[in-house]
Amino acid sequence: MLALACALVLAKKELLVISDELLARVETTYGVSARVRVDDWSKLLARTDLPDDMSKIEVVNRFFNKMRFIDDIKHWGVNDYWATPIEFLGSNGGDCEDFSIAKYFTLRYLGVPEEKLRMVYVKALKLNQAHMVVAYLPTPDAEPLILDNLVPTVRKASTRRDLKPVYSFNGDGLWLAKERGLGKTPAGKADKLSLWTQLQRRLQGTDWRVAKT
Repeated sequence: MLALACALVLAKKELLVISDELLARVETTYGVSARVRVDDWSKLLARTDLPDDMSKIEVVNRFFNKMRFIDDIKHWGVNDYWATPIEFLGSNGGDCEDFSIAKYFTLRYLGVPEEKLRMVYVKALKLNQAHMVVAYLPTPDAEPLILDNLVPTVRKASTRRDLKPVYSFNGDGLWLAKERGLGKTPAGKADKLSLWTQLQRRLQGTDWRVAKT
């Protein structure tokens, strides 16, 4: 594991700017193509031509779904690791959690309210395994829209009969999922999830860990 100082600067217009220093370190660690990917992400974060939540969701979903799916044990050498967006983009791949984390934080940076977003653990029935997606709720009682690396487009939850919700969370709380829904009864704080807590600490600080694969 190599320590990568994440020199993220908040500009006057409150747009996230990724420093040339960070881009240079990404290039040193992963190569020129990695620098291009992270720079493209920086340009996405700075976009002001996305007028509403739906346009942001569509663009962000397409942007990250171009990445490669790679299991944690193969990619990071551990059974479970939640990568930061820089790690995900730099290493050109990750698993379902990494896709979801990158989409979630990018949407938050673009101004989508936290209360409208949840990361949802589901069972992917066709694959018979645990899986993570991002859900967007236009209103508290609205049917969620699902952002998923398994399918290319954003779809309504009711059309994703291949997914069975287990629980969901965001920075505000943790919810147990109800049948075919996301649940409305808080089950606790999201910091109960140790990997989520570790990820938030790295995002809030300057120590974004990377591993060259």
